[in-house]
Amino acid sequence: MEYSIENEFLRIAVRQAGAELCRIQSKVTGTDFMWNADPDVWPSYAPVLFPVIGAIKNGFVRYNGKDYAVPRHGIVRNNPEVTLVEQTGSSLTFGLKSSEQTMKIYPFAFDFQVTYRLEEQRIMVSHKIVNKGDNEMLFSLGGHPAFKCPVQEGENYSDYYLEFEAVENDSTWLLTKDGLVGNETKKIFDNTNVLHLDHHLFDSDALIFKHLVSKQVSLRSTKSAQVVTVRFDDFPYLGIWAKPKGDFVCIEPWLGIADSADSDQNFETKEGILQLAAGETFRASFSIEINE
Repeated sequence: MEYSIENEFLRIAVRQAGAELCRIQSKVTGTDFMWNADPDVWPSYAPVLFPVIGAIKNGFVRYNGKDYAVPRHGIVRNNPEVTLVEQTGSSLTFGLKSSEQTMKIYPFAFDFQVTYRLEEQRIMVSHKIVNKGDNEMLFSLGGHPAFKCPVQEGENYSDYYLEFEAVENDSTWLLTKDGLVGNETKKIFDNTNVLHLDHHLFDSDALIFKHLVSKQVSLRSTKSAQVVTVRFDDFPYLGIWAKPKGDFVCIEPWLGIADSADSDQNFETKEGILQLAAGETFRASFSIEINE
């Protein structure tokens, strides 16, 4: 089931299963900005990542002496147990609560919510996590929105580029064949704020940045005027990814990261893991803005 809201500028839709944003459409031009989730290429739109991001070494984490098989990207993605919590004229809020089933693969009691709110030409994506247990809770959080690229007919993938708000000199961390973060890096930026898109850019999987200066990146074309901008002040990591033959690009704000190849698999020592005290609430947001 999908739920939709709209304002003067945009119409968006969200799948109930996984609370996944699946449409961003301009009310002005009718242009669609989200990837179409082609099952022959990559059958997702914008997975919500919680409580882990990416691959887990050997498929499990260890906590208090027990092993837990947390799925890749976590337990919200594609989850049919996600429910619509509230719908207003300008927002949609979806939630997932811990259960006997979730506790078997993620040993914490929680209340997870994500809200999509329209603010003129901007979509605010806000996350709220409540620790409902008696002990400290460990988690990561991230977004994975896939934007159509090229946006306009008659354009090519290589007509597009990512423009960062600041000059960058960061490198990507290379992934192993198992999707784990290795110890080798590859230089991507050399005193520039522009990353030109090419399908071969992702031949070795995602670009993973740990030390960007920028907190904003825009998808632009050399041949048309529309701009998709993702702002991610609350998120220290950023992933950029596409299937090598996929006409899309994912701009992924992350609080956390995939396991490293040399991980000891203990949840407490996982890179980027967050801690939330019993009874406390955590919030983090990013935004997607459309300009034409």
